[in-house]
Amino acid sequence: MTDSGCIFCKIVAGQIPSFKVYEDEVCFAFLDIGPIVDGHTLVVPKDHHATLAGTPAETMAAVSARLPKIAQAVLAATGAPAFHLLVNNGPEAMQSVGHLHFHILPRRSGDSYHLSWPTKKLDMGAGKALADAIKAKL
Repeated sequence: MTDSGCIFCKIVAGQIPSFKVYEDEVCFAFLDIGPIVDGHTLVVPKDHHATLAGTPAETMAAVSARLPKIAQAVLAATGAPAFHLLVNNGPEAMQSVGHLHFHILPRRSGDSYHLSWPTKKLDMGAGKALADAIKAKL
C-alpha cells in the first residue's frame, strides 16, 4: 500500500533519489536530507502507514527487528558511541511527514544537538488515576 502524495513512498519507489543505506522486503532506510547530526538516518516501513498507532503489529515487529542492525551500522560508520531512536507520532509531536518513520541520531559527547527533557514530580494520586485509565484502554 502506498500513498501517491507521500514523499517517503516516492523515495521507497525510487521516484525521488535518496542516500539509501538499507532495503529489504519490509523496510527502507536512508539519510535524512536535513540532518540534525551527521549520520541522521530515517527508517520507514515500505508500506504507507501514517502513524505508529495505525501500523499493523506484524509490520511494527518486522521494522523493529531491523532497527538494531541499522543503528549498529550507523554507529560503526560515524564512530559515534551512542544514539537516540526517536518517533514523532502526529503533527503535535513534530511529525512532519505523514508516513511512520524512525530517526536514528548518532550522538557524541559535546555535539551540537540538545534534547530538552524537563521533568516534574508525578503526583501519586494523579499517577494512579492515569495508570488506571491507560490500563482500562488496553
